[in-house]
Amino acid sequence: MSVVFQSSPRSSVGIEWELHLVDLETGELAPAAAELIAAAGGGDSQPIRKEYLPCTVEIVSGVHRRVADAADEIAGHLDRLQRLGAERGIGLIGAGSHPFSRAASQRPCQTRRYDAVADKNQWWGRQMAICGSHVHVGVDRPSYVLPVTWAFARFSPYLLALTASSPFWEGEDTGFASQRTMLFQQLPTNGLPYLFDTWTQFESYVDDITACGLIADVSELRWDVRPSPRFGTVENRIPDAASTLAELACQAALTQTLGECFARSLDQGDSLGDLSPWFVKENKWRAARYGLDAQIITSDPEKRLLPLREGLTELVGRLRPIAADLSCEAELAHTLELLKTGASYERQRRAAAVGGTKAVVAALLEEAASRPRPVRTEAEPARGDNDPL
Repeated sequence: MSVVFQSSPRSSVGIEWELHLVDLETGELAPAAAELIAAAGGGDSQPIRKEYLPCTVEIVSGVHRRVADAADEIAGHLDRLQRLGAERGIGLIGAGSHPFSRAASQRPCQTRRYDAVADKNQWWGRQMAICGSHVHVGVDRPSYVLPVTWAFARFSPYLLALTASSPFWEGEDTGFASQRTMLFQQLPTNGLPYLFDTWTQFESYVDDITACGLIADVSELRWDVRPSPRFGTVENRIPDAASTLAELACQAALTQTLGECFARSLDQGDSLGDLSPWFVKENKWRAARYGLDAQIITSDPEKRLLPLREGLTELVGRLRPIAADLSCEAELAHTLELLKTGASYERQRRAAAVGGTKAVVAALLEEAASRPRPVRTEAEPARGDNDPL
């Protein structure tokens, strides 16, 4: 099967943000998506769309050169949804999972596609009350797509830990920073991408799994990072749903600058580095379990383990010049602010320690309603040319 990659402007950016709907009185998940989407004039091809469950909505930006413009567009749609929701007693929260509602109580939206997912995956399909943030970054050369896809997979611990926002599941602290990650990878086409050397190998893989009935088309590959041939992008699907707009913009800036960093290395004929697939998988697990406190495995035999916080700080320093070129310095620098104030999973645990999981929902509602601009913070300088993985 020929899979044509429609190249797009290099390092252009688009954002998709999935959000839970909650009853403002009880804090429980609320199946109000259809009503809210209709009131907002949304639909399948509109910026405000339905998702797998009727207690979830997705906000999608257009294609932008600057992260700030994509985030501003998302903010406008969110403002509208929050006004319409408040009139109906419905709030919106950004989190990988709801702190206490039962997943199996939520019924998927009735579409042929979602019915097939639910039927095929049975118990696991009934656990998909989860939300993520997705960032598309434009790729202008098809030959770059697969190397960039795998490079993003290598950096998955940074991309995940920064917005890990699902420590609770059905009222229980799971001990994981991202319970969503552990659930989502159970479905057959989900998880880390496979490593291919050529586009022909990728096309052969798509042929094989289509012939076997695993997918109907390439869009049903739901890898953590995947080529998006239709849009000419590589899509970073690693993060949990961001809890604030500032975090969402930060994640988009990290994705955009990494994508441009990878492209510049390929321009110069350089390798994007190497790490064994089993270590890439282990690093993802460590980030899901320990979040920012993970010790990640590197390709440096002299320094096999690296504190994720240290590596993330070094990475921001390395990416600062690229962020300046792409006009997302403040959004990228917000990474360092999150290292100080805590990622969402940390903040949720602090709220739960004071008032239980209902207090977590209240805190998430407040965070989703906030409109702080990213804080411009001086990043530590890069320490030589060391690869933080």
